[in-house]
Amino acid sequence: MSAGSEPARATFWLLDAPDSLSAQSHREPDGTGLGWFDARGEPHVSKQPLAAYQDRSFAREARELSSPTFLAHVRFASTGALDVRNTHPFEMQRRLFAHNGVLEDLPTLDAHLGEDLRLVKGETDSERLFALITRETAARDGDLAAGIEAACSWVAASLPLFAINFLLASADGLWAFRYPHTHPLYVLERPPGEPLAHASSLGSRVHAEEGATRPFVVFASERMDADPDWRALRSGELLHIDRNRRTSARTILHHPPAHPLTLEQLNPRAQASQTRPGAAPNP
Repeated sequence: MSAGSEPARATFWLLDAPDSLSAQSHREPDGTGLGWFDARGEPHVSKQPLAAYQDRSFAREARELSSPTFLAHVRFASTGALDVRNTHPFEMQRRLFAHNGVLEDLPTLDAHLGEDLRLVKGETDSERLFALITRETAARDGDLAAGIEAACSWVAASLPLFAINFLLASADGLWAFRYPHTHPLYVLERPPGEPLAHASSLGSRVHAEEGATRPFVVFASERMDADPDWRALRSGELLHIDRNRRTSARTILHHPPAHPLTLEQLNPRAQASQTRPGAAPNP
């Protein structure tokens, strides 16, 4: 979630929305992580290798924390042990990263990273992809758009892949990328208006008053409420939200992967991680 330059709470999306992160964690129970930025623009991460609905610190932080940008993730593991090192989001060079997808042939990726493999602390394909983006961004004088394009172009041409949907946050903005069309990635640009609300199973209504006065942008792998303005990113679309909530988008990958993986080609663990509700193909 991006609220621009002023901090806001993300409680509705983390705990109260019809398909909140807490609700999704019943289906994706292998890890929970929450990343945010303080008033100085420094990133912070709180994560545990357990489900969000079981994590008391996640519930407390979801209600108490304010930040211009939040990056939250619930994990269904496809690569790597159930360990805090493998739990998203990851942090590198004051940026945060969360990924939904599968890359294979990690030895080739490791060889391509070379000395920059030292950036990777865990076992996942996701953190390796983040390291590659970090390396390519540094090689382009900190230009994140150029770094993302270079890294994803190499991956699409060189590695077997099922999907590389991700979110990358810095103190200056939020980047979202979807590729290919295997999984959806949605964006909701919500102007000030009615408070965020939904009817609970008890017949009451959950409200978030900040929705009445603050515009914000939300990205999610599933539509989290019934708002009709959710839209799916196109395959290959890179979307950027800056600190003033200005949106820019362009397609950086126009062709299918050179080595596409089908669901049937994934190992059983990865297969299970990619077939949960909400992960169906959506062009």
